Amino acid sequence: MKRKTLDITMSVGGILIAALAIVLGFVFQANADFATTYVRDQLSEQKIMFPVVEYLSEQEATVPCLVEFAGTSLDNGKKSECYANEYIGSHLKGIGGGETYATLGTPQRELQAKVADAKKANDPNLATLEADLAKVSGQRDSMFKGETLRGLLLTTYGFSVLGEKAAWAATIAFFAAAILVLASIAGFAHAFATPKDQKI
Repeated sequence: MKRKTLDITMSVGGILIAALAIVLGFVFQANADFATTYVRDQLSEQKIMFPVVEYLSEQEATVPCLVEFAGTSLDNGKKSECYANEYIGSHLKGIGGGETYATLGTPQRELQAKVADAKKANDPNLATLEADLAKVSGQRDSMFKGETLRGLLLTTYGFSVLGEKAAWAATIAFFAAAILVLASIAGFAHAFATPKDQKI
């Protein structure tokens, strides 16, 4: 095979692969832009604000991200992760006393059964049992709402991370395309500088 033919073939192939890399780069970048914009717009509509530093508890004031984002709007993935884990998460621990929505179901069902039995037996402790049931039910309801919001915010954070990874993929694709184009240009230059009859 002639060297000139090989150089031209390799250079054309490099240009075609570079074109594909550029297309992929634009696709990745479009996904990254969509993720960033979508996360920002959806979170901004909720109008969630981080408490200002003065309103943070003593424990919350030791959390770097809560101090960093204090008084700002929750409008990106990193803030979602912080608010979900450090703010809602710590409040849920206080509300549930270490229990979760799921684990509070057992004591709630037990109290419901006791209340039903107490009503049938005309038990004088009925009022106390009903108060205990109301407390656990309220606790479980709060845990359900908090855990749901926390889960949604962490899903948003995960979506934003995918957007960041797409942005990195776009950068790598554009960089690879640039290298391929430069290599192809060098290949074309070498092909035109090589004698027609030179073989490999």
